[in-house]
Amino acid sequence: MAHVIVLGAGLGGTIMAYELREKLAKEHKVSVVSQGTKYHFVPSNPWVGVGWRDRAAVEVDLVPVLAKRDIGLHSQGAKRLHPTEKRIELNDGTSVNYDYLVIATGPDLAFDEIEGLGPNANTQSVCHVDHALQTKEAVDAIIAEPGPVVVGAVQGASCFGPAYEFAFILDKAFRDAKVRDRVPMTFITSEPYVGHLGLDGVGDTKGLLESELREHHIKWICNARVDKVEPDRIFVSEMAEDGSVKQVHEVPQKFTMMLPAFRGVPAVFGIEGLTNPRGFILADKHQQNPKFPEIFSIGVCVAIPPVGKTPVPVGVPKTGFMIESMVTATTHNIDRLISGKKPNAQGTWNAVCLADFGDSGIAFVAQPQIPPRNVNWSSAGKWVHAAKIGFEKYFLHKIRAGKSETSYERLALHLLGIEKLKAIEVSPDDTN
Repeated sequence: MAHVIVLGAGLGGTIMAYELREKLAKEHKVSVVSQGTKYHFVPSNPWVGVGWRDRAAVEVDLVPVLAKRDIGLHSQGAKRLHPTEKRIELNDGTSVNYDYLVIATGPDLAFDEIEGLGPNANTQSVCHVDHALQTKEAVDAIIAEPGPVVVGAVQGASCFGPAYEFAFILDKAFRDAKVRDRVPMTFITSEPYVGHLGLDGVGDTKGLLESELREHHIKWICNARVDKVEPDRIFVSEMAEDGSVKQVHEVPQKFTMMLPAFRGVPAVFGIEGLTNPRGFILADKHQQNPKFPEIFSIGVCVAIPPVGKTPVPVGVPKTGFMIESMVTATTHNIDRLISGKKPNAQGTWNAVCLADFGDSGIAFVAQPQIPPRNVNWSSAGKWVHAAKIGFEKYFLHKIRAGKSETSYERLALHLLGIEKLKAIEVSPDDTN
């Protein structure tokens, strides 16, 4: 019997546990180690931040779902991974051993790397539902007493979609409250151009997003290095192509939401051979760690190099469908290892993204997510807003039902030509 542990119960980790349980024989044990017992649908956090959703709408209690699926749960959270011992030390002092481990922790939020950044300082966040609920209070305060607003993503950030989403959702909330005319807005981003998204753009995201910002009267600063944030202003160095400071900005602010840079979580940070200097998990094309072959990783915690050199550091996002393709490849490869065979599946890393703008939005498909691509498409319209709502309801249904993928989803994606796995590698001695 093999014991497979999934470390993390976010978007990737929860689906990972479900898919492993579906794939592996019943005699094998599947467990989850998480911080708490609740799943939160992070893509809904921008809506939570303006009061369009509450906690209950985006939260799922994993205890009954995992129990029904015969998946173990250790909700104490991980203090430290000891890979040479194949052991996870938990926060209550106990430990749990594994035969195979999938790291799906998500990131540690590096607010402390910039003076004045973060929900405990001078900016808001939509990275966690708790942050988003705090942001809602700050949004209410701005509506009551309007003033300048800043939204964006700092140097080293790798998740730009929610920043654009929140800027336009805020614009809609302010228009609904009849205060938009008293709320000047500025979008500040480390991206080299609007719509870069950490991916060197997808389709015409540059043109589409620039047009949306202009139409909504939102100014922008690109190649921005945020130096510090004070209660009434944000200090930004706009960098030139050669890395020199092109212009220094002091942008007035009464409300700021800036996405931080990510790094690896403390439980894995600094483990030689497992992580890179930022604490992200090193993985090969099969999602397998080169030094510890029984360890796999999926999602935001995976180390992926930038798509190219930029004046200000810009990371690569890990979008939902890209993560799901990692999940499917990892499940297949762990099943093979248990059977005494070598991993041979690779995720396609295709990206299918819906960015909601409150009453419209932008959708894009990148196959694969990292260029060069076979498919490079983007489109804007009101239909995206409706599609994002539908996706939220569908994904939360999957989490509550304990399913990684429904037959309807599989068929729809196949008809659209969007696959999770590349062609399976076959070796001469493979008996499958």
